[in-house]
Order: sequence, then structure tokens, then C-alpha cells
Amino acid sequence: METIQSAWDFFQSEILGMAWLNRLIGSALNALGLDTGEKLGGSVRFFIYDMIKIMVLLGVLIFVISYIQSYFPPERTKKILGRFHGIGANIIAALLGTVTPFCSCSSIPLFMGFTSAGLPLGVTFSFLISSPMVDLGSLVLLMSIFGWKVAVIYVVLGLVIAVSGGTLIEKLHLEGQVEDFIRNAKAIDVPQEQLHFKARAKYAFEQVCETAKKVFLYVLIGVGIGAVIHNWIPEEFIVKILGDNNPFGVVLAAVAGVPMYADIFGTIPIAEALLAKGALLGVVLAFMMAVTTLSLPSMIMLRKAVKPKLLGIFIAICTIGIIIVGYFFNAIQGYII
Repeated sequence: METIQSAWDFFQSEILGMAWLNRLIGSALNALGLDTGEKLGGSVRFFIYDMIKIMVLLGVLIFVISYIQSYFPPERTKKILGRFHGIGANIIAALLGTVTPFCSCSSIPLFMGFTSAGLPLGVTFSFLISSPMVDLGSLVLLMSIFGWKVAVIYVVLGLVIAVSGGTLIEKLHLEGQVEDFIRNAKAIDVPQEQLHFKARAKYAFEQVCETAKKVFLYVLIGVGIGAVIHNWIPEEFIVKILGDNNPFGVVLAAVAGVPMYADIFGTIPIAEALLAKGALLGVVLAFMMAVTTLSLPSMIMLRKAVKPKLLGIFIAICTIGIIIVGYFFNAIQGYII
């Protein structure tokens, strides 16, 4: 058992966490005369290390996930979802959401297509919630920073929010709250193209390049913010605002995440820096969930497809779910990290 634990610790630290890269960058900066123990040197080290680590993980993860996604084009996904009914359909929709694009703005066009095709509204919302919140990339990235226990619980609870939220929306019979141009659109039945390995690999590589271009700026900004938090903001300040002393830290983090627009790759370095400074785990994860699921740009896009009442219910369901998850992680933090 100790051997397995040691092997896992090595995999998490050296492979997923790339601790060797952090040591290498630290040694290189010290050799150049930049003291990584000081604020400036520490910021430069954090910035270079996290940029390289996140972009490498991003490339590998997007390639793998896009390859998997090539088996689930929108038309095939629609047919799969059409075979299920009730809560089973919500569960399948939430699971399929884990192999789709990495941010809510990318998921909304798919949501529109599924709704136009006549899929139940609750099912499409389960997909819409899970797609940005609990994609497969989040599992690996969270594992690299917080460990496997946090990553698995995060994904499971995210899927619970997606299934519960979609089921509730279905029970409320809000079909009339979808804009007319979505409900009256005619679905086009496009036959699925049979792709071979080379074609799928080419598609996956193209997705890597396309996604990297889209998220690079957000990763750059996120890592920059993380570097500032990690080395320049006093630990006492973070603990006071987002630590044990503030019972509303989770709510504050969830609200603070809404105006931002980023995917999990951009929020990871901020979350990593906040946790290192003493912020509670639930606060950090609530912030990440809010940014990826309820960003203002994605809500503006979603408003074009649904009416204010349905949009408000969607935001309320996600916000309540995120806050509950945040407080749950705060309660169990001592047992899982």
C-alpha cells in the first residue's frame, strides 16, 4: 500500500503538478541573480512555472478530450439524449457535458441547437450546467493542484448540481420561457461522418490550436493575478476576507466570480494562489465554479435564447448549488487536504 501511495504521490507531484519544472525554473532564476525568495523573484517564478504548466496540460487535455469529443458531434449527442427519459436523460446529458468545450460561451450554441431539435428543456439545461463546470479537464487540473479527493468530489457535486438543476427546470414546465426563434427552428438531420484515427487526431490537434488561441489571454491574466496574490498580497488580508473569520466568504467568492470570463485554465492559478495564502477550500472552489458557469458574457449570450424568468431561475439554481458546494468543502477541508 505504501508503494502505491508513493507512486501516486510521485505522479501527482512530478507528472501532473510538474514540480520538477518549478525546481528547474527556480534554479535558473537564481543562477541569473534573481532571488526567488524575494517578492519579485517569487512572482517571476510563479508566472513562468504556471504559464508553462497550464499551457502544457491544456494542450494534452484538449487533444485527448477533443479526440473523445469527435465521437459525439451535436447530431449524435442529440440522438443519444433522445433515447432516454426522465432523470436518466438528465444524468446522460450531464455526463455528455463533460466532453464538450471548456467555457459556458462555447456550450450555449450547442444548448440552442439541442433545444431547437426538440430535446426536453430540463435535459438541455443539465448539459448546459455540466459542460463548463465539470469537463474532464477540470478533473485533471484540480487533481494536479488539490489532489484526487478534491477533484473527484468537485466533479461529482458539479454533476449533482447539473442533474438537480435540469430536473427542477423540467418540473417547472418553463418551455414557454424559451425565445420563439429557438422553439420554432427546424432541426436539420445531418448524417454523422465516419472518421478514422488520422482524421480524429487532426481534428483534436486543430482544437488544441484553436482553444489555445482563445484562452491564452485569459490564462495570461489569471497567472498574472495569481502571481500578485501569491507574492504581494499579505496572507493576513486573504485570511481575513476569505478565511475562517468570514462566514460569508463563499457567498463573496461566488458573487466576485460572476463578472469575470474565463475557463478553468484561467481560474486555476488564482485559486492556487488564494489557497496558498489561507483562503478556505470551499471559497476557492465556489469562485472557480462561478467564473466558469455564471460569467457575465455567457449570461448575456444565454439571454438571447431564453426569457428573463428562465434566465433568473437558471442563475438562482446555479448560485445556490455553488454556495452549498462551497460550504460543504469548507466543512470537510480538514479531512481531504
